[in-house]
Amino acid sequence: MNQQVLSRSLDKTPELASTVGKYRWTICGLLFFATTINYLDRQVLSLLAPLLTKEFGWSNTDYANITATFQFVYAISMLFAGRVIDRLGTKRAFVLAIVVWSIGAIAHAYAIGIGTAANSLFTTLGLAAVPVSIIGFMVGRAVLAIGEAGNFPAAIKATAEYFPKRERSFATGIFNSGANVGAILAPLTVPLIAEYWGWQAAFIAVGAIGFFWMGLWLWLYDTPERQKRLSAGELAYINSDSTPVEAAPVAADKPKASWFKLLGYRQTWAFTFGKFMTDGVWWFFLFWLPKYMSSQYGLTGPEMVVPLAVLYSMTMVGSIGGGWLPTWFIDRGASIYQGRMRAMFTIALFPLVVLAAQPLGTMGYWFPVILIGIGASAHQAWSANLFTTVSDMFPKHSVGSVVGIGGMAGGLGGVLITKLGGWLFDYYGAQGHLETGYMIMFSICALAYLVAWLVMKALVPAHREITDL
Repeated sequence: MNQQVLSRSLDKTPELASTVGKYRWTICGLLFFATTINYLDRQVLSLLAPLLTKEFGWSNTDYANITATFQFVYAISMLFAGRVIDRLGTKRAFVLAIVVWSIGAIAHAYAIGIGTAANSLFTTLGLAAVPVSIIGFMVGRAVLAIGEAGNFPAAIKATAEYFPKRERSFATGIFNSGANVGAILAPLTVPLIAEYWGWQAAFIAVGAIGFFWMGLWLWLYDTPERQKRLSAGELAYINSDSTPVEAAPVAADKPKASWFKLLGYRQTWAFTFGKFMTDGVWWFFLFWLPKYMSSQYGLTGPEMVVPLAVLYSMTMVGSIGGGWLPTWFIDRGASIYQGRMRAMFTIALFPLVVLAAQPLGTMGYWFPVILIGIGASAHQAWSANLFTTVSDMFPKHSVGSVVGIGGMAGGLGGVLITKLGGWLFDYYGAQGHLETGYMIMFSICALAYLVAWLVMKALVPAHREITDL
């Protein structure tokens, strides 16, 4: 069906949506909760980094190596996560993912014991030993990454299952805002837990939350066709803008499209490049901001609570507002794809303000907090739309695999930006000009989105839905 015709045919869907039930939003709430836990677990290390750096004597390069371990393993795991999710189904795959990442999060508390055991193994094999704290945290980050790689492919697949295309970017924006809530809750809780009960308790307490979510997921989730809490009217609404290919059931024995076949589509490359260029920006903000505020302004853990909470509160506006923005364009006559790309171009302009973060930072830390907050908010708005481009153009049974390919690219981009940051901060810090290293990194972060949009638009100038998978 032509995109413009499809858009006009959905003009009355808001009225229809209000009469068919809202259980799909319960599923969205579960995905929001899972993403919140995902980012809580992910951010504990960065918030404790100044404390752990002092306790274990880490350099910026040491810390970069630990965080890069997460990003590298996450990147590789994302490639396989999509395939596993497409094969196991959303329900079972999500349970597997959260069990693994919760175990990985808790394992950080036992990093010294893990590192000691790893070094004993290295010695037995005749390999060089690695500082115990570094190898221990690397192992914890690796296990965490393997599990966390399943969150976004599974959430995007669940969104494609439970929402019509018109609502997907908004639903994605809502569950993706869980990343921001996790990022807000982490500085409000982790430093306090570490101060009163020790840094190990922070990893254990936060990591255990995932098991509670698992119980809710097993109770409340099933595929729409098997979901007893879903009315027939709401199921019909969910499928109201599906193409015949999407609406047709996929045979259980139908072979999944190979990675090589998926890489033959420009749509796959557009999504993959968008992830490669921009995921690392968010991870840089997530992993390095506490160290930035510590090294540039001398803030300690409790002193970072308010500025980081303000910064990540701003990102919620971007996540939800960015998910809504394409609908504004669609309601004014744009096709779904045109609305999505116009929204993403608008969003890509906002991170340019990050260029002023370091120059204005000489007047106080609130200037970079607000400017980086705008950039991070724009990232969440961008991410909500970028994820949805996959479910807009690929059939539901291939969404997890394509998201996995793009997630791998985003993880590798994150490894590069993390390693570059660690090297720049050690290099310029040794010369007494640490601010230069941050200026270079902020410049990369500011320009990444416009570059990504231009390449994506060149690869897929107009909407073309994949119908031969």
